[in-house]
Amino acid sequence: MSAEGLKNATSIAIVSANYLAKSLNHAYPVLYRGKSDLIAHECIIDLRPLTKISGVSVDDVAKRLMDHGFHAPTVSFPVAGTLMIEPTESEDLTELNRFINAMLSIRAEIQQVIDGKMTIEQSPLRSAPHTAQSLLGEWNHAYSREIGGFPNGLPEKDSEPIDIPNKYWPPVGRIDGVHGDRNLICSCPRPEELAIQS
Repeated sequence: MSAEGLKNATSIAIVSANYLAKSLNHAYPVLYRGKSDLIAHECIIDLRPLTKISGVSVDDVAKRLMDHGFHAPTVSFPVAGTLMIEPTESEDLTELNRFINAMLSIRAEIQQVIDGKMTIEQSPLRSAPHTAQSLLGEWNHAYSREIGGFPNGLPEKDSEPIDIPNKYWPPVGRIDGVHGDRNLICSCPRPEELAIQS
């Protein structure tokens, strides 16, 4: 890449991160702003104040992003209880707006918990991500299957049909990450099995 190309890519990454920060600032606190109220190439959203009043954790938000079709950004780094979003130069405006809409939808679900309309245990945040199998099986949640699998709702009848085959379906639902971290099970072959036989 030429020096000019590198400068252009860097500029786009910085503008994209600031676009996210400005678009989400009314819903989530953004950390590490400079004197001009701008950030660098990372938009770090602080969920700790919301966690304190709602019980919704950074993991709940990260898992719910999967229902919106996103791999979660960096969680709890460089600060515990935050999401570090780095849009890079490769994300176009359509994708940035799709991410912003997902984060605002999640913020509305957090507000339902804060307002007492739903407990955190009953909310789609705590049960996320929702697999296709979970939507087809027995349903024991306080919200509809549509909210679980299509957080922003299904399209209106007169609009274009939703492209269900292209929706990202997480293959695995919520797991106990702490248990997994503390009870590591190696499923790889033993070194002896990988040795080259001569």
